[in-house]
Amino acid sequence: MIAARRAELLTAFAEKIGAHAFVADARDETQVAALAQAALERFERIDVAVNAAGAPVRSSVAQATQALLQEALDLNYLAHVYFIKHMALAMERDGSIIVISSMSGTCVTDGTVFPYSCAKAATNCLVQCAAIEYGPRNIRVNAILPGPIESAASRGLFKNAPLRQAFEKEVPLGRIAQPEDLADAALWLAGPAFVTGLNLQVNGGMFLSRFPTPSELPGGAAAYQKRPG
Repeated sequence: MIAARRAELLTAFAEKIGAHAFVADARDETQVAALAQAALERFERIDVAVNAAGAPVRSSVAQATQALLQEALDLNYLAHVYFIKHMALAMERDGSIIVISSMSGTCVTDGTVFPYSCAKAATNCLVQCAAIEYGPRNIRVNAILPGPIESAASRGLFKNAPLRQAFEKEVPLGRIAQPEDLADAALWLAGPAFVTGLNLQVNGGMFLSRFPTPSELPGGAAAYQKRPG
């Protein structure tokens, strides 16, 4: 079962991969609860649940507004709280819950994505708290922390060779992550891996380095504002 907000795109993708589609907004707890119940009714039990909802919210501390901060928290933190809460309730016991966080929650940036980074840091802490709470029920709770990803969501950003090189030089493994890299990590966590409360850095080791600064990118600050989080 897969879920997203936009019914038309969701339905088309579900048909492509042979999944059941369910329209839901991860920011709405009642809709997340309904998703968990629908999955339980259709499949009788839930073994694995993955939440990939999230989006960068950019601002400096000086320019942050209450509305902007709430936007960052709603999608990048509270949505994960609702997801873990209701998926664990539906599982009862013996399952794996995986959320997609970000290396931005652990890696120092120049501050332009601080609302997003702080929300992801809260998610990283949430995963550890939930792992302790649900461990007695053998429900594992883990997070995947990607860095830049070359995908449709990056809108061709890394087709710009100088910009791509600016990011790649900060990655010890020398390349930008592909969606398959994240999928491989999720499959491992979904299997019999004896881990819980893990914030798994899946970014080629970029968390050991840093994000490029605006001055290091072609186009300067304007290009930096478009970077993936």
